Amino acid sequence: MARAHAIGAEALALKGRWGARRWLLLRRASQLSILALFLLGPLAGVWWVKGNLNSSLTLDVLPLTDPYVLLQGLLAGHVPESAALIGTLIVAGFYFLVGGRAYCAWVCPVNIVTDAAHWLRERLGISTATRLSDKSRLWILAMTLVLAAVTGSIAWELINPVSMLHRGLIFGFGFGWAVVLAVFLLDLLVSKRAWCGHLCPVGAFYGLLGHYSPLRVSAARRENCNDCMDCYAVCPEPQVIRPALKGADKGVGPVILDAQCTNCGRCIDVCSKGVFRFGTRFNQSTHSHSSESLSSKTEVWS
Repeated sequence: MARAHAIGAEALALKGRWGARRWLLLRRASQLSILALFLLGPLAGVWWVKGNLNSSLTLDVLPLTDPYVLLQGLLAGHVPESAALIGTLIVAGFYFLVGGRAYCAWVCPVNIVTDAAHWLRERLGISTATRLSDKSRLWILAMTLVLAAVTGSIAWELINPVSMLHRGLIFGFGFGWAVVLAVFLLDLLVSKRAWCGHLCPVGAFYGLLGHYSPLRVSAARRENCNDCMDCYAVCPEPQVIRPALKGADKGVGPVILDAQCTNCGRCIDVCSKGVFRFGTRFNQSTHSHSSESLSSKTEVWS
């Protein structure tokens, strides 16, 4: 069924370009800035950050280690150094607080690739939809851990698109770009949001890590929803929205508690009614705000 309006058009008209794209632009700035910091060393000789997203040292002081990579290393029989353990605790603690899959939306450079594929898919009207289970990424995650234990190596890193993209930017064309292209074509031609939404084991791991994180998106003013469906259209994990948005009659609170929410903020951007905002998992009040005036809604956009 054709949409009666362009996605986010009403929000754009009401809130302006910045208000209707604020979280998207902030995410892109975050992703590109982090990537640039890693590339400054090998490409420009400015070593503020040494390493990559798997393991790094910032300003020769702050160690950061991907807990997923460290877990694979442990299963492979590798004994981590103390700096790696400290770095893992820092990263794990951070993503536990802000939501594990915030990594996918705010840090992972492959998200830019998959978002580009989704944008092109929508513009070209490609409707192919090979059915992929949401559980697939958990099975792939389990297989990467078993593979590490069996092979005695972090075998996943040989094809990890995040690592491949990083290496491709530094060393030029090669197998790394073939992997990134495969992810792009998968999302473009095979299935909508295939990689990030159904297959990526990194996203699966961080979803588990941030299962109980306090920072959440909330449909705080869900009574104002006009069923335009724009939030569902832009959400990379649309199944997480409905319980919070439509659960009032069942006593379900307005906070999106599903760990697969990436805290990307796109639902906040495209909603012209100010339904969504960032909050905490503890604010599950089902109290209606319908008596508030329309003018008071602007506070969630400022």
